[in-house]
Amino acid sequence: MTESIKGKIALVTGAASGIGAAAAEIFAQKGAKVVVSDINAEGGQATVERIIAAGGEAVFQRCNVAVEADVIALVKKAVDTYGRLDIAFNNAGVEGEAATTPNCSIENFDLNIDVNLKGVFMCMKYQINQFLAQGDGGAIVNTASVAGLVAAKGVPAYVAAKHGVVGLTKTAAIEFAKKRIRVNAVCPGGIRTEMLQRALDEKPWVEKQLLKLQPIGRLGDPAEVGKVVVFLCSDNASFVTGHAMPVDGGCVAI
Repeated sequence: MTESIKGKIALVTGAASGIGAAAAEIFAQKGAKVVVSDINAEGGQATVERIIAAGGEAVFQRCNVAVEADVIALVKKAVDTYGRLDIAFNNAGVEGEAATTPNCSIENFDLNIDVNLKGVFMCMKYQINQFLAQGDGGAIVNTASVAGLVAAKGVPAYVAAKHGVVGLTKTAAIEFAKKRIRVNAVCPGGIRTEMLQRALDEKPWVEKQLLKLQPIGRLGDPAEVGKVVVFLCSDNASFVTGHAMPVDGGCVAI
């Protein structure tokens, strides 16, 4: 079976590193033209350069997903450059600060909601509008987390935002299923990304805790999530919508 990605126009946020960069490169390897986006212009451009060096096609557009004008400009960049939009992977996010519920600052809560939840909402809003204008469907995958499916002590703002992403995903999926717009989410567990590495650098003992939570016995690789994203955006997943898929080494199965 082919993943039916060739020739599609794919937009990826948070693509300067980690899961977003891995997914962008896999999309390009499968023949998609990729709009790479991140608040980190240097890292995003580096992703574009790797794609081009490997024979793919990509452009970069800087975007802070918490800023509506940036999101509008991002979708416009895809349409202006390639004529349409077929696929969107809304991956941009922040980890915020670790703190129990009574110690979580309002600023930290607002940051998580603005980027991790509102950012996904605004991206979906303008991506779906573009799909509807085109009239022939589309596919969206949002990055939630295992923390969007179960509780996680010490990160209440992050958990709230990621649970919200799952809810938004399911709602949009049923709203537009008959328009052939599929909306799914991936829920990564412990993946060896730059974001996770920052936490491990500060608290090295966290890695042992993560490994205990993942029956597979190791941290995941960003490409392992990226491959699932590409599958969910492909015609091989044509009957899959409204699904929040764990990619977690068995974490939520315990």
